[in-house]
Amino acid sequence: MYKLNSGFRWTCTTEIERKVGNFTFELEERDCDIQQLEEQCLSHHDENVNHQKLTKSVSEKQLESLLSNLLKYGVLIASSVVLFGGILYLINHGSEHAEYQIFRGTPSEFHSPTGVVNAVLAGSRRGIIQLGLLILIAIPILRVIISFCTFLLQRNFVYVIITSLVLASLTYSLLGAYY
Repeated sequence: MYKLNSGFRWTCTTEIERKVGNFTFELEERDCDIQQLEEQCLSHHDENVNHQKLTKSVSEKQLESLLSNLLKYGVLIASSVVLFGGILYLINHGSEHAEYQIFRGTPSEFHSPTGVVNAVLAGSRRGIIQLGLLILIAIPILRVIISFCTFLLQRNFVYVIITSLVLASLTYSLLGAYY
């Protein structure tokens, strides 16, 4: 039976029988092949750790810093442009009632990047929002272009090929709709 004493501890009132036995296990002699494999694995692992590059080079740090700043500030700029355009749009059109009975698609001026730039230059609030979205789309593409140029200057041709394939895929997906 258990009782609660004044020190907020549970104590057992029944006696517990304990039997402790000593067990010894003798290891049999290990198989010679297994022992050799373990030794080879450990020595090979130590060699790999010694040959790995544990720190980044200066150019890798610079590229990492450049790309992280590009993504960080690019998203901030694109978000600011979209927010600015949204505020301007709501100032002029915020009190209008929405007509959901009739579907009105995107105007033709917003179907291309040049049309969006022309709309922004004409003072269109929707054009400003679209420009922010174009900037947001352009940031990862610019990141791939910078990576491609950096890998080309470093003569790291494996990454040049991979980055060029990614860039070709992005270009095709963006320009494929126009041709």
